[in-house]
Amino acid sequence: MPPRPRSNRPAGQGELNEAAQLADQLQTAGYTKRDIARIINRDASLVSQFYSKNKGAAFVPALRQVLAAVQTGGITDLPDLASIASRHITRRTTASGATARVRGKAVLITPTGSGTGRVGAQAIASGSSRLRPLIAEAARRGLRLAFTVRLAKTGYVHPSGSRTDSPGIRRDVIQRADHTEERSYGSAQTGGHDAAGFAQRVDAAGGDVTAAVHQWLVETGRIRPDAHIIHLEIRTWRPR
Repeated sequence: MPPRPRSNRPAGQGELNEAAQLADQLQTAGYTKRDIARIINRDASLVSQFYSKNKGAAFVPALRQVLAAVQTGGITDLPDLASIASRHITRRTTASGATARVRGKAVLITPTGSGTGRVGAQAIASGSSRLRPLIAEAARRGLRLAFTVRLAKTGYVHPSGSRTDSPGIRRDVIQRADHTEERSYGSAQTGGHDAAGFAQRVDAAGGDVTAAVHQWLVETGRIRPDAHIIHLEIRTWRPR
């Protein structure tokens, strides 16, 4: 990756903390904040908070090891760097010494298999990572899934309501005033997608749910390769 030397320090802010300094060095080496987030298995918004909210102390040992691997070990692949980082990331502890709970939304799938997860532009840009546990749990339970995507109308290959596209009926297409369009792929009526097979796609994409959905849409001739997903929803249910 070509180096892109630049500073992420907000105007008026003093010396960066060590996590931000290490992130800066990784970005100089050609990695994006999204890449760094994938390496430490967190959302890209947390990496931004190294700069804006002085966070990231818990990731300093991992970032040091990753930077050393890049600079002296010649290791550049994200999965390899993520493996190195995972060995040096420990959970926070409370004042009493107990392991701190991780804040975040629970994976909510009912006993009937019904579950829904939605992400917008910011989460999509970082790979829609919050949807990965939902897909993984659906795969574990042997569920089916469907998804709805929103993108510019010009990003779709087939016109709205085309039977070549899914579902082929206009009532499952929502057209927006900003020239974007939502289309749903899969339903309980049509059978949907095998969650286990889709989980394998996500794993093959390095955990990037956005990339896995985009790849499926391109492979099946539904969207153009340069189309950008700006909204994504996953729904699950138990097959009859």
